[in-house]
Amino acid sequence: MRRGGPAALAACLAGAFAVLAGPGPGSGPGSTAWGGRRPPRSYGHLEGDVRWRRLFSATRFFLRIDGSGGVEGTRWKERPGSIVEIRSVRVGVVAIRAVHTGFYLAMNKQGRLYGSKEFSPNCKFMERIEENGYNTYAALRWRHRGRPMFLSLNSKGRPQRGGKTRRQHLSTHFLPMLVS
Repeated sequence: MRRGGPAALAACLAGAFAVLAGPGPGSGPGSTAWGGRRPPRSYGHLEGDVRWRRLFSATRFFLRIDGSGGVEGTRWKERPGSIVEIRSVRVGVVAIRAVHTGFYLAMNKQGRLYGSKEFSPNCKFMERIEENGYNTYAALRWRHRGRPMFLSLNSKGRPQRGGKTRRQHLSTHFLPMLVS
């Protein structure tokens, strides 16, 4: 049974488009002078921020970059190389450098972690605060089959290859602890 015709269909579509479009600019409470769109935010004050921390893994190891550029986990809090400088490169992107050895944490295309004397694109990590309060660090430059590759220490304190890591794995979760 058919009701209405082309005029009824046109009226129905016009009503649907009006609902999707929402109220016009300058109408209704909370309207803004720029037509309801939020102005771009400026986070320039966050760029170049430097924090000295110890990165404590959910697997109960402190991240350490030794004098030869090796990356490992250590249970000893006071071990040289466990204090890192987390420097903001831009919003959400950080570089991690061991204070005592001067090596930057880096990840290569295969997802292996290493220490680099020179700062390079391999040294940039996306920092994200997870729902449980821990931070995850994903390589900015490299992905494995479309997925991000994360900084990770396994249950023995050894770094895991980035291709085997996921955001949900506890081995990728780190707490940046204040240096006392």
